[in-house]
Amino acid sequence: MHSEGHTADVAGAGVERTAAIAARVEAFVRDVVIAYERDDRRTPHGPSDALVSELRDKARAAGVLTPHVLPDGRHLSQRETASVLRRSGLSLLGPVACNTAAPDEGNMYLLGRVGTADQRRRFLAPLIAGQARSAFFMTEPAADGGAGSDPSMMQTRCRLDGNHWVIDGRKAFITGAEGAAVGIVMAKSDDGACMFLVDLPDPAIRIERVFDTIDSSMPGGHAVVAIDGLRVPADQMLGRSGEGFQYAQLRLAPARLSHCMRWLGGAIRAQEIATDYACRRMAFGKPLIDHEGVGFMLADNLIDLRQSELMIDWCADVLDGGSLGTAESSMTKVAVSEALMRVADRCVQVMGGTGVTGDTMVEQLFREIRAFRIYDGPSEVHRWSLAKKIKRDWKAAQG
Repeated sequence: MHSEGHTADVAGAGVERTAAIAARVEAFVRDVVIAYERDDRRTPHGPSDALVSELRDKARAAGVLTPHVLPDGRHLSQRETASVLRRSGLSLLGPVACNTAAPDEGNMYLLGRVGTADQRRRFLAPLIAGQARSAFFMTEPAADGGAGSDPSMMQTRCRLDGNHWVIDGRKAFITGAEGAAVGIVMAKSDDGACMFLVDLPDPAIRIERVFDTIDSSMPGGHAVVAIDGLRVPADQMLGRSGEGFQYAQLRLAPARLSHCMRWLGGAIRAQEIATDYACRRMAFGKPLIDHEGVGFMLADNLIDLRQSELMIDWCADVLDGGSLGTAESSMTKVAVSEALMRVADRCVQVMGGTGVTGDTMVEQLFREIRAFRIYDGPSEVHRWSLAKKIKRDWKAAQG
């Protein structure tokens, strides 16, 4: 009885702690970060490093930098992280300011789970402190026949040479490669996939170009990178040779979910803006919201937002229970990305001409979420994967 009471007290304290963190993050984003949404240091390839640094200094002063990692180095649970990251996403600059953005958030999670003590000291600590950005080098150019949604097609190779690994290949759509200080590079050895921690910049890693893409919220944009004779000390391999795909799966399911958490926050904010517009704007003798064609769109948004929140919390609980959550994260990624796309589209439509201008964040959110439907696996790939699971489960049930 005493033990049960103690457990309940601990759980209650955890809920209160998370609620307090989430409230501080929301207040910071609304009171400080939103004012930067018109800052001219926002570029087509993401906020400049100077803007990132300024925002992080303010987050550090407000006590909301890297809020999903506790002072003792422990990560919040996925369910707790959902509450915090949703608040950081209320501005498209919020995740950058609070250091909850991709790819850093996913890389921090992976290093915390797999890295050695020395690797965490050298590569993870600067990320948590918001002093460095990182990049995850996995996807490869389609023209090279390289890995995209199918990681088994990986063309980048690595070979052991004394006490170093030598890596050669090309990567594409590498978010944040330009300006990153920490890299996680995937390559294939004779044993299978491997992951390496790399100090950046390195002369053996050359940025060929940074794509002009529909989205513009992530620092450094998305780059094509050539890797020629990159030498990495053997002690900078994550885990063991051949275990890279295992670590990729460990990272990808929570990272997919984190995207959903952040974009949900952005969609909530877009709904607030569209609602305010519809309640103030008059047409044909009454506010827009009183016209069913408009009011019903906002009502449908409310339904999609709540369903997205529930899907995220459900998947978070699965991951917190110790499962890899591969199928659950695929379902959630498809459901949430497509629901939030509907929300963003309706917000643009409700606001008419204003909705397609840069006067509010609604137009950018529309672009960002359209890209999100592709990043971390297009909906079609996730559906294909789920169909394969359905078939496997059916076969198993036949005995």
